[in-house]
Amino acid sequence: MHAFDVIVYALAAALTLAAYLRDPSLPGVGLRAGGQLFLDVLPRLIGALILTGMIQALISPEWIAHWLGQGSSHRSIFAGFVAGILTPGGPLVSFPIMVVFYKGGASLSALVAYMTSWSLFGFQRVIAWELPFMGTRFLVARVLPTLVFPILAGYLVRFIYDD
Repeated sequence: MHAFDVIVYALAAALTLAAYLRDPSLPGVGLRAGGQLFLDVLPRLIGALILTGMIQALISPEWIAHWLGQGSSHRSIFAGFVAGILTPGGPLVSFPIMVVFYKGGASLSALVAYMTSWSLFGFQRVIAWELPFMGTRFLVARVLPTLVFPILAGYLVRFIYDD
């Protein structure tokens, strides 16, 4: 168990006590709401964990080190940038993939480029939400000025952390 886990459980216990002190029936309401959220997230979580396991099984650490590792120079930042754009889904997908990259030897700069790129340009968000709701003009106006951010972030990490 990590320190963060202890903090989360302590906060949950404190909020449960606060809910009880306000109204003894509130902890039951909160537990039911939390249980429903768990049931809603569980199918996605199972799929994300299987996806992550398959990626870990299919992508060798040598491949990760070649494309995303410290020795791959500029290529690692650009590969992280492209991988972030191409990663579908939400954080239940992107974060486990990033962990696979990390455990496979990806450089910190490549991981930062990946996460920044996914956060800004994840294609599922662009195709399913931005383009249909906001239109091409908005999409181009948002993407073009920010396109350099993941690459810049990767190079800043490389400079600051001697990565």
